[in-house]
Amino acid sequence: MNIIKSIAVVAIASFLFVSCKKNASEASKTGMVTTETTAPNVKKEIAFANLQTASFKVEGMTCAIGCAKTIQDELTGLNGVQTATVDFDKKLATVTFDKTIQTPESLTKVVQATGDGKTYKVSNMKS
Repeated sequence: MNIIKSIAVVAIASFLFVSCKKNASEASKTGMVTTETTAPNVKKEIAFANLQTASFKVEGMTCAIGCAKTIQDELTGLNGVQTATVDFDKKLATVTFDKTIQTPESLTKVVQATGDGKTYKVSNMKS
């Protein structure tokens, strides 16, 4: 039984250390590590008349936990975004946002800038 627990622990640890997203920045490569303190992002309520929904394909994702979750978190954190979901299996992102603050083009730029800026490609934008 201890062998099974040991194998499970090693497997889980390996899984946690592997992800799609590059975590090393230029500062950490040079040995300088900086920490930033930010205030919690307080979102304003969006007027129903300003709500718009956009759906688009995201190519280049290789996993649900690293890629899709990272893109979803980036979109959800944007000012003016009410909800964002990224479905790894369908390679589909759906974002509900305030059209006076965000545009489909700005959402595209955020997705494509996630990661190294070359990995994710947006296509079939429908709003």
